[in-house]
Amino acid sequence: MMYDSLPNGKKAQERMVEIMRTEQEMLELILDTAREDERIRAVIMNGSRANPNAPHDPFQDFDIVYIVTDVAPFRKNATWIERFGELMILQMPEDMQDPPPREDGGFTYLMQFTDGNRIDLGLCPLAGLRGDSLNILLLDKDGLIEPVAQPNESDYLPKPPTVKAFADCCNEFWWICPYVAKGLWREEITYAKYMQDQALREQLMKMIAWHVGVQTRFSKNPGKFGKYLRRYLRPDLWEMLMKTYSGASYERTWAALFTTCDLFRIVALDVAEHFGFDYPHGDDQRVSAHLRHVHGLSKNAKEIY
Repeated sequence: MMYDSLPNGKKAQERMVEIMRTEQEMLELILDTAREDERIRAVIMNGSRANPNAPHDPFQDFDIVYIVTDVAPFRKNATWIERFGELMILQMPEDMQDPPPREDGGFTYLMQFTDGNRIDLGLCPLAGLRGDSLNILLLDKDGLIEPVAQPNESDYLPKPPTVKAFADCCNEFWWICPYVAKGLWREEITYAKYMQDQALREQLMKMIAWHVGVQTRFSKNPGKFGKYLRRYLRPDLWEMLMKTYSGASYERTWAALFTTCDLFRIVALDVAEHFGFDYPHGDDQRVSAHLRHVHGLSKNAKEIY
């Protein structure tokens, strides 16, 4: 829908973006700002634009850290960020209550611009700088920062689970399943969807990450929220993962739940076998039987397992 077709009162200063600034233009702007301000002593880029294995596209954020002599002046007056471009929306996490701020001495401007570019700009004193394997040192006026020899994903690779972590993941997964079934039987779809797509999926994705780690000797990054998983999962497992996502119909949500259980079982058994862990077969069998029973009690239930 074109902005001009929006109701009156909602289209003020809204327009379709015609020209998106290039990566080179954005980097020059970021660096020129730092060069011209004596309070900014160094510039670091991290995130996907620093990752040699990440697919590059125009919508990648510019994850930038300015090392500054004092954070407070940059925080008190936000007008200095106007030079970065016309803002679509701005967020300052340290000035928010939900989620609570980190309060680590830094300050962040998350800037989404109307041309489609985005800068996540962190202001940090040198003493608060945290190491990151994807840091690229773009500017260092004082020569005080040790550059990363070659940016790499080592800080973002999945770590092998401990026996406790594996057991807790399995326990939490099977514990949550009856909540989904209860919500579906009660026809409380928003509750059921939350339990399935948030609480249950968190454990599924954790186990899948370990499975990918086993398959790749923990040398590949599945990406934030599993965005690169398609690269590393077998096609049949990827297809199963896609089927764990469903619309708001009860029948499809039930089907997604049973597929979620099947997929979790497959990858968890693989992880358990690799590390010599015990898989909770009893929990799996009892909870799975309960899910089938509750599904059978539901209105208009169809056999889907």
